[in-house]
Amino acid sequence: MSDVAAIKALVEKNKVLKQEIAKIIIGQEEVVDQILLSIYTGGHSLLIGVPGLAKTLMVNTIASALGLGFKRIQFTPDLMPSDILGSEVLDQNRNFKFIKGPIFSNIILADEINRTPPKTQAALLEAMQERAVTIAGNQYKLDLPYYVLATQNPIEQEGTYPLPEAQLDRFMFAIELKYPSIAEEIKVVKETTSDFKHEIVPLFTPGEIMDIQHLVRRIPVPDNVVEYAVKLVNSTRPNQENASEFVKQFIDWGAGPRASQNLILGAKAHAAVNGKFSPDIEDVKAVSLGILRHRIIKNYKAEAEGISVEDIIQKLL
Repeated sequence: MSDVAAIKALVEKNKVLKQEIAKIIIGQEEVVDQILLSIYTGGHSLLIGVPGLAKTLMVNTIASALGLGFKRIQFTPDLMPSDILGSEVLDQNRNFKFIKGPIFSNIILADEINRTPPKTQAALLEAMQERAVTIAGNQYKLDLPYYVLATQNPIEQEGTYPLPEAQLDRFMFAIELKYPSIAEEIKVVKETTSDFKHEIVPLFTPGEIMDIQHLVRRIPVPDNVVEYAVKLVNSTRPNQENASEFVKQFIDWGAGPRASQNLILGAKAHAAVNGKFSPDIEDVKAVSLGILRHRIIKNYKAEAEGISVEDIIQKLL
């Protein structure tokens, strides 16, 4: 199949996939879109939202519709790296045998990642980066495709271990889940309090998703679009000579080069699912909020004046 035909097929399949997910997940279209974009590009995502917004159900539903394995890890303060990676145990013949932990699956939901100490967070982040884990000197490859969708609870911050900026940067998207509208919540209540259960039909295989990732990377990008993405990221850095007064006034730290790479990858995937054979500046703008949100650190002055990171990004676009 040519790339042109593959993109046309992806557009149709993406529509059907979203309809399949919508059987279970009501509303939250923007959130589902961003999760799918990160999957089509091979990136990881951070889901930020208060309890009860169906984060776990959403990830489980997406995994089922994609035909991928799914494991959920509830992060707690006493969780050890071996609890998620696995460990070596003595079998009945007195030989060491490696028992795989829950990290060995296609999609991992790292629930409340900020509740566990940095040692355990680091074990997960190594797996995210290397797509492999090392136990007792032996390296074990993870099944591909491999995604981590981590959740953070923005309330109840007592006794938590917030991810450092360098580790936040490893997530392609930071996706904010908001409360549903009244009409959506009425539909949610009706659906979830009845005895009817929807069946999710798997629409992809792991191999097909790997093919989509390669297809997205093959999409050509005009120089002016790359230049726009790089200049946008550069404009978030207050220590640059050409930084605007607005940025110097309200930002402590800007986004790094990984943001530029992710903007282009995200723009390629956004163009592909919308039937375009090459991304334009509008595609970069469409993914910029989710990609830059967790990479810009605003200062106390922005906090005092009630200026959010989203406001800053909109101003820079």
